[in-house]
Amino acid sequence: MQTGLFVRYCVFCFIAFSIAACQSARTVSSGKNGWVSLFNGRDINDWIVKIHHHEVGENFGNTFRVEDSMIKVRYDQYGAYNDQFGHLYYKTPFSYYHLVVEYRFTGNWKEDAPSYTLLNSGIMFHSQDPRTMPKEQNWPISIEFQLLAGLGDGKPRTTGNMCSPGTHIVYNGQLDSRHCINSTSKTYDADQWVRAELIVLGDSSITHIINGDTVLRYSKPQIGGEVVNNFDPKIKQDGKILSSGFIALQSEGQPIDFRKVEIKDLTFELGKK
Repeated sequence: MQTGLFVRYCVFCFIAFSIAACQSARTVSSGKNGWVSLFNGRDINDWIVKIHHHEVGENFGNTFRVEDSMIKVRYDQYGAYNDQFGHLYYKTPFSYYHLVVEYRFTGNWKEDAPSYTLLNSGIMFHSQDPRTMPKEQNWPISIEFQLLAGLGDGKPRTTGNMCSPGTHIVYNGQLDSRHCINSTSKTYDADQWVRAELIVLGDSSITHIINGDTVLRYSKPQIGGEVVNNFDPKIKQDGKILSSGFIALQSEGQPIDFRKVEIKDLTFELGKK
């Protein structure tokens, strides 16, 4: 083979190999149509535990565990509940994304937990890094996609609500300092799987979706307000807009299962990088 032809052949092979490698890397990192599972079905090694009264990383009572290819929240190794509110954080923060979580409430509520925690859990997002939380901080400074189930009393109880530990939002064009705002969802009973979706576009738009129905919209999440105690004052900068943060699954006295936690990063689609 002539030298010039051989060089061109080598360059062609290198380019072809590089393209194939990049396509393979995108497939591995992005998954089908850009969706990635944050939960691998085997363990929570990619997650960080923070439970009230405990140091970050201590999974007290094996609260968060993987069984039957699900993340399960359980309290069978607890004594008194003692307000040991917990959160399981994915290891990296996100800003522009579409999140899908499938959950079901199950089992017996921890009766010495606060009464409002009955059939109650949540998905925290735009959260502070759990490693910035002191041992005695009770809740992360974050926005909560609140998950509730019906109490069996025939009264409506919406899920996919918004709660705001240490934060405020803009709702219907105005700064809203209420701790929780109810969605327009239907009532879903315990022991049934519910699909919760969250579309977050930085600080500009947040949408809650339950079983395919859009149930709440708001914008401009920002630090402010009460509820969170024993925080590091350097972290709670009231008025600071939250355009990114960590995602966490909550434990607060009610057993719950999570069988799917998937995300699609919208950063590149929206031209933010």
